[in-house]
Amino acid sequence: MSREPLLSADDAAPYAPERVRSAPLAADEDLALRPQRMEDMVGQRAVYERLRIAVDAARIRSEPLGHILLDGPPGLGKTTFATCIPRALDVSLQIASGAALAAPKDLLPYLTNAEEGSVLFIDEIHRLPKAVEEFMYPAMEDFRVDITLGEGVNARTVNLALRPFTIIGATTRSGLLSAPLRDRFQQREHLDFYDEAELQEIIRRNARKLRMTLDQGAAERIAACSRGTPRVANNRLRWVRDYATTKANGLASRDVAEAALGMLGVDAAGLDGQDRKYLETIMRVFHGGPVGVEAVAHTLNMAIDTLTDEVEPFLLRAELVVRTPRGRRLTAKGYQHLGALPPGDEPLPLFGS
Repeated sequence: MSREPLLSADDAAPYAPERVRSAPLAADEDLALRPQRMEDMVGQRAVYERLRIAVDAARIRSEPLGHILLDGPPGLGKTTFATCIPRALDVSLQIASGAALAAPKDLLPYLTNAEEGSVLFIDEIHRLPKAVEEFMYPAMEDFRVDITLGEGVNARTVNLALRPFTIIGATTRSGLLSAPLRDRFQQREHLDFYDEAELQEIIRRNARKLRMTLDQGAAERIAACSRGTPRVANNRLRWVRDYATTKANGLASRDVAEAALGMLGVDAAGLDGQDRKYLETIMRVFHGGPVGVEAVAHTLNMAIDTLTDEVEPFLLRAELVVRTPRGRRLTAKGYQHLGALPPGDEPLPLFGS
């Protein structure tokens, strides 16, 4: 069954999208913390090995790389992979956001300007409207787009050929992608959280890029409270650098890192003030739960989306709170983090008493 074209000739008026071409790292860009080559990335080794094979195979065959979908929580390296892959292939890169592609006419300039073998990176691809998604199908499969000329009974369809290219999509919510779109990506990779050793290595490397003096104790302290996420580690490293510059003559020791992170309200497990307030509210007001997220949000005077999208994911992963059919409930680990005992538990007797 033929698909109705989604773009008319009037919608297809071209305009030049922002384009970023691969280039060697300039000397004045050395402070950029994002790795410039896949070989320089720390962690995600299984993903790296699979992508490295795909990139090398495409180079050997002189063919465009197959379409790639990268998914996972924010800050784990999806954009870094997407910008390093074109450098490895020595091809140009275009960058677009799914939220900004509101209609097929917004996507068309990226497709028609794509060079042979180039990469189009679409961030937040789960936010593409259905019409744009369907417009992409022939572009991804057959490297063509369908444009309607005229109206009514005089309308006719023109197939516009595209130069073969690669789409790399990134999403934090792969479940929102339709099955037809997911299936058109030949390679799908999930990025997971980093362990503390990997985060320490990232922190040490980036401290050198920032030209700061950082000892091992400080690196360990920052890594331990970075939630397994390089983006969080980099943000906290920058704050420690600022604190050390103004309070410790630029030397970031473990004690300096402790003081800097304490000023941010970040504890040893990586929880900030908002996280602890959430746990304390469930414990104090709702007696540890279970309680609905709406009740917690109203008590904290916060939006429900803020709790579910920003606060809860790390607390759930850290096993400090659980979701039950009746609502959120603190775990024994959550009580322990707050220095309290679960209801009904008695403190252990002191030795010798």
